[in-house]
Amino acid sequence: MPAESTPEPAIPGDPGNSTPSRAKGRRRKTRSTRSKALLVTAWTAAGIVVLGGTGAGYLYFKLNGNLKNVDINQALGSERPSKVDNGSENILVLGSDTRSGGNKKLGGGTDDGSARSDTAMIVHVYKGHKKASVVSIPRDTLIERPSCVDAEGTRHDAASGVMFNSAYSTGGAACAVKTVESVTGIRMDHYIEVDFSGFQKLIDDLGGVTVTTTKDIKDPESHLNLKAGSHELNGKQALGLVRTRHGVGDGSDLGRIQLQQAFMKALVDQVKHIGILSSPKKLYDLADTATKAVTTDSDIGSVTDLASFASGLKGISSSHMAMVTMPVQYDSADANRVLVDKDKAELVWKALKDDRPIPKAATKGTATGTAKGVVSPG
Repeated sequence: MPAESTPEPAIPGDPGNSTPSRAKGRRRKTRSTRSKALLVTAWTAAGIVVLGGTGAGYLYFKLNGNLKNVDINQALGSERPSKVDNGSENILVLGSDTRSGGNKKLGGGTDDGSARSDTAMIVHVYKGHKKASVVSIPRDTLIERPSCVDAEGTRHDAASGVMFNSAYSTGGAACAVKTVESVTGIRMDHYIEVDFSGFQKLIDDLGGVTVTTTKDIKDPESHLNLKAGSHELNGKQALGLVRTRHGVGDGSDLGRIQLQQAFMKALVDQVKHIGILSSPKKLYDLADTATKAVTTDSDIGSVTDLASFASGLKGISSSHMAMVTMPVQYDSADANRVLVDKDKAELVWKALKDDRPIPKAATKGTATGTAKGVVSPG
């Protein structure tokens, strides 16, 4: 006899389900990011998990089984910056470009299973968890990459003058965290990674995101063609927007970061107004998508831990999120690369260590790209 299939967990509010409908929970904040605005996906994921965990405890094992995590602490050991015990938190959010499976058709490249980090953001949550600063790290930044041990225990040699995103492609999450800590001198308390296909599906599940473009954006490589004006972006279009670097501005990674940061604010604002609590089944679908989309450090590697972590972020709105790009200057030897402006970058890192706002002087006169103001919330 054929094996009986295991029934899916009952979903509150699903037609035909005898379980009473439950809609308890609180609307959450977005996190994410793949291409760079994947911080939005990560933030959203954490928020949806909180919702999914309230009033639907019997779905715990289903959602918990979706989560992937990496033991960063074990991989990196004790050779790390000290924890700062001032009530703040630092989270590294990466958007992974895995060239295999569902991501191949989205990201291009070869189906060799290789992965890159096309997005990197340090999210500093201030004491009291009412404000945050987000520092984007351009993937094309030339850095000194430290030696590191990946999650499988393989050691990778240090390298000089390599692109920042080589850290992830060389040794995965652990080496990416080690590199960020080496560059900044700041310990990363948590790690969240989001992939291509998860980002796209989550935007579709949310019903799209509304943005306004001040200029036409056309980039065949990102499958994006938007006229100036208001648009409700579906998942494919949103992914194209946060990935494009040739469709607007000077075609630089710095310009793309500006688009990503603007999109992230649009999504943070919009999620607060989505009526997901009116549909428990939609809530479950969002929780299912979100937990499949992210990889976390092992400290927040369960639904319970992630929900507790996300609960501490619920007071942060987009108006209380300061977004900057790590201070860099164009490399005179290669226009496609940038170098860390060490003096100005130190102002950023010191502000975060001291749990203070990033001073305007830290980014004045640094390279920024030319896409500012092209995208704004709905």
